[in-house]
Amino acid sequence: MRIDEALPPDFTISDLRDCPEFFDTVADRIWQAWWKRHGVPLAYIVGRLRENMTGRGLPLALVAHRAGQFAGTASLITSDLDERPAYTPWVAAVWTEPEFRGQGIAPALIARAAAAGFAAGFPRIYLCAAKPHRVFYERLGWTPLEDDVGDLQLTIFVKEGAEEVPGGPQNPLRSP
Repeated sequence: MRIDEALPPDFTISDLRDCPEFFDTVADRIWQAWWKRHGVPLAYIVGRLRENMTGRGLPLALVAHRAGQFAGTASLITSDLDERPAYTPWVAAVWTEPEFRGQGIAPALIARAAAAGFAAGFPRIYLCAAKPHRVFYERLGWTPLEDDVGDLQLTIFVKEGAEEVPGGPQNPLRSP
């Protein structure tokens, strides 16, 4: 199956740099989902997300959208766990708007982010998730590498090997 086959045909996945109109929404969703409860200010997340808007290397933020409506996001970043600095890069900050869940958007975003890492020459891509999400990532072909990592007791997953990048040989991590 090609990566883009999982995405409903009326949706598009774009690099956030090419769709800056979604910047504030992406920052808000990342903050609300993972950082607000830990007392991290939204301004910190906005600053970190701005790193996605310059250059064409890591970090990379992707957005799924349809007719100007935000549907979800995922990122490819250098590091997602302080406990494992040698692992790089990571698919992170995967979010799908509630009304679009169950339509293949998250799997397509995850696959697209991983494909960008493979296209950039990384032999493996990492991802971490809470235990309740283990089966979801295993169904997507991610292999559990470590369990109970860090204070949040996360599972680290790995995906090995190159995958096809939808739409041809483009690589969003390299300048044209």
